[in-house]
Amino acid sequence: MRRPLQSPALVNAFYDSLRPEQRETAQAMHRAILAAAPHLRPEVKWGNLCFMNENDNLMAIVLFKANAHLQVFNGIMLVGEFPELEGSGKGMRHIKSRYRQPVNEQLVRELALASLQAHAVQQARHAARWG
Repeated sequence: MRRPLQSPALVNAFYDSLRPEQRETAQAMHRAILAAAPHLRPEVKWGNLCFMNENDNLMAIVLFKANAHLQVFNGIMLVGEFPELEGSGKGMRHIKSRYRQPVNEQLVRELALASLQAHAVQQARHAARWG
């Protein structure tokens, strides 16, 4: 099923609803993600800013009271390469950025690229298995 493209106005409204320190951190993460992977499409889902690779969730910026999490949906595949990733569970991992502190944009760019590569490997395995 095809999904209609989400309006950039909805993404702008997401940013308008944030406190200044949240906005600054989220925008720094957003810029770093798109610098590494400009084809990713930002969408507001579940009250968070998600980055889509075609129809697949790849990353999300999730804002909390004291910090922002950059969630990597296939993060379990990246923990060997990125010890900064935290979390437990089936697949998702995250890094935290405290508000009013610089975002490690280099790490965010590297995570975006690694997540895309891991996603491509996952898709190729799935295609080989199911034809």
